[in-house]
Amino acid sequence: MSALVFVGPVGANALTVPLVGRRITAGFPSPADDFLDDELDVAELLRPNAAATFFWRVSGHSMVEAGIHDGDLIVVDRSLKPSHGRVVLVTINGEPSLKLFEDVGRPRLAYANAEMPAFALDDISEVEIWGVVTWSLHKPERR
Repeated sequence: MSALVFVGPVGANALTVPLVGRRITAGFPSPADDFLDDELDVAELLRPNAAATFFWRVSGHSMVEAGIHDGDLIVVDRSLKPSHGRVVLVTINGEPSLKLFEDVGRPRLAYANAEMPAFALDDISEVEIWGVVTWSLHKPERR
């Protein structure tokens, strides 16, 4: 069973951290990147529209192929319109859930996990798209 827990609005207080270089390689490091380049305002990055941006905690495995895992913190922007291929937070009969938004002639919702059965929605379900997921925050896994 998957569930989402509302954590709250993304705070208005600025949190800046040093931004070192512009890119990081996953191969051989570049000596040119050994300097402090700028500061990054994390709050500004996560919430370009502060009044419409909220944190939720993810529970479940239905969105793993979208890079969203059990325990992740997601950032949801209510001001964005859903588009094909985006992850959306929906309420289905009042229960919050994450789904992949597909617009293939007729909009539909799907899981992002091939191990799960197709997502079926009956005609009497009440569905509301609550917002669009803009970030998923999780710790890297140990191997």
